[in-house]
Amino acid sequence: MTDASSPSVPVGFEGIFGDVYRDGGQLAEKLGIEFKELDAQRLVATMPVEGNRQPLGLLHGGASVALAETLGSIGAALHAGPGRLVVGVDINATHHRAAVSGLVTGTATPLHLGRGTATYEVAITDEHGKRVCTSRITCLIRDKR
Repeated sequence: MTDASSPSVPVGFEGIFGDVYRDGGQLAEKLGIEFKELDAQRLVATMPVEGNRQPLGLLHGGASVALAETLGSIGAALHAGPGRLVVGVDINATHHRAAVSGLVTGTATPLHLGRGTATYEVAITDEHGKRVCTSRITCLIRDKR
């Protein structure tokens, strides 16, 4: 969220985004994830391949899953509304092709937005628009105690 082209944080969610990037020590910042669109119906973020590679020089599958979980969890939080607790309870990923350089883009769209759960599909594509990974994440939504 350090990029000037990043979207504004929705009112009531400043704390969530502060936690995502707090002190440079959180995973999203370490991975270089930058949000481009923020809405419960569509979230988009980019992540560099550089710095997120496995030993063979390919984008690490775990980095793709972390991008997907970041997008799906924040989408679920936006859907749930301020003051609600959101935690991921299930995630899966299919890795379709390798990315070796540039940026990948994750686009999250909801499959289900309920009172108690939210499920997102996250399509991760390379700079040529080719799908690198497809992930699905389900988050549990609860009231904070």
